[in-house]
Amino acid sequence: MTEKFTAEERAAMREAAKERKLTLTRSESLAATLARIETMTPQDRALALELHNLAMKVYPDFEVKTWYGMPAYCIDGKVVLFFQDGDKFKTRYCTVGFQESAKLDEGTFWPNAYALTKLTPAVGKEISELIKRAVGLK
Repeated sequence: MTEKFTAEERAAMREAAKERKLTLTRSESLAATLARIETMTPQDRALALELHNLAMKVYPDFEVKTWYGMPAYCIDGKVVLFFQDGDKFKTRYCTVGFQESAKLDEGTFWPNAYALTKLTPAVGKEISELIKRAVGLK
């Protein structure tokens, strides 16, 4: 059986290749990320902006960039947190994910991605706590 990448997966890989070639200042990278968020569907855009504001409130020193065409929040060049809009891979929900550099390891089994359909105050509080742990503030 031959596995094939979807058109969306191939597009994400092309985006990642372009991103690796870019040399952007911190402000240019932030602007490019916010521009990417602006291209999202209205519902996904609202969630991405809420998450962006939340992440920057919790940890203002995040380096913000696009990663495979998704908004990503990094420390020392390593992705800690990312947002994947549902439309990107034609899923019914957005995803908030944490990469290996996030300090969330707990035991032998822990989640590293969450489906997100609405960022309520309670969900915002949970995400804030995860971000704090992920960057070593807790």
